[in-house]
Amino acid sequence: MRLRVTKSKNVNLYYVIKTVYVNGKEKTITVEKLGNDNDILKKSNGLDPTTWAKKYIAELNKKEKDDNVDIIIKKSTSKLIPKNVQTSFNGGYLFLEQIYYALGLDKICKDISKKYKFHYDLDSILSRLIYGRIIFPASKLATNDLARKFIEQPNFELQHIYRALEIISKESDFIQSKLYLNSLNLSKRNTSILYYDCTNYFFESEHENGLRQYGPSKEHRPNPIVQMGLFMDGDGIPLAFNISSGNTNEQTTLSPLEEKILKDFNLSKFIVCTDAGLASIANRKFNDKNDRKIYNISKLEDTEDSKIFFKDKIFYKERWINENGLEQKLIVTFSLKYKNYQRQIRNSQIERAKKSIESNNISLDKYKQTDFKRLVSFLLLFIDF
Repeated sequence: MRLRVTKSKNVNLYYVIKTVYVNGKEKTITVEKLGNDNDILKKSNGLDPTTWAKKYIAELNKKEKDDNVDIIIKKSTSKLIPKNVQTSFNGGYLFLEQIYYALGLDKICKDISKKYKFHYDLDSILSRLIYGRIIFPASKLATNDLARKFIEQPNFELQHIYRALEIISKESDFIQSKLYLNSLNLSKRNTSILYYDCTNYFFESEHENGLRQYGPSKEHRPNPIVQMGLFMDGDGIPLAFNISSGNTNEQTTLSPLEEKILKDFNLSKFIVCTDAGLASIANRKFNDKNDRKIYNISKLEDTEDSKIFFKDKIFYKERWINENGLEQKLIVTFSLKYKNYQRQIRNSQIERAKKSIESNNISLDKYKQTDFKRLVSFLLLFIDF
């Protein structure tokens, strides 16, 4: 703890301040207000106010070191509270702040801010919107006003919130995928089964515009609506969402969101549970595909990243056939690891066959099906030595 002296109307004000670390960030907080010069002179026994304050803080530091410090805040019942001066603060958001930083939302905002040229604090805006939505759900205007009741004051204006909403919307997919990856560091996600459903939101307006379109309202209201589809994991924790226009058939929203999950979340196997309204034939066909994704195996080795990612994966295709009245299920598998292994063996056998031809020391009378001698005739026909 240390001393801070500020001047107000030709009077020195003395404060005990302290530097703390919250989620790796350095913050300075006020521990105690000591008062002005006259207040200190009344209890300093003739000592200079600055000298007395430093001595007092030294005692506090000693007590804190001994883990035995008491902070006393004096209040007067007869003193009038100044008008239009904030005297109380909301500290409930501090519990949410810990989760916010644990999910890395501050780093996500930093990455987005590097991409766009704006000067407002996206981290501060997004955090207040989230805290406000949980603590006191309200409009953006009301959230901006209520956020000023927090201990940590926001450093943005209302106009910045509206500008930030467009950026947040554009980067929605990026935010969702990063949040999923960061959440894996906090708890194990149950992605073996996913639940999906749709809802919609109405507007007190008669005019269609953008995503706001007329469609079948869940509340049977004659207003334009916007539709939202949400995926939750097996534990009921949100995984991903999408927003579509109100006139979109909700059955068509499932497969695009699944494809996004497959691409951005690196999930390849999961069971999807929906209600009957979303279980269309097209959706069931999409979810009946092998591992829900089709690969062109001829392009798997185009890049080094592909070689690493697909090295240990096994691809397969299955089909029923009818051969002379006998129905059989054929399964053909493909593995990059096994392909490279067989390629290495084949190249070695080709070299052995070449050396045998060059030395004229070879007998083709008898050999096994896997013997290198089976390649000699082929080499003699197509390779010029």
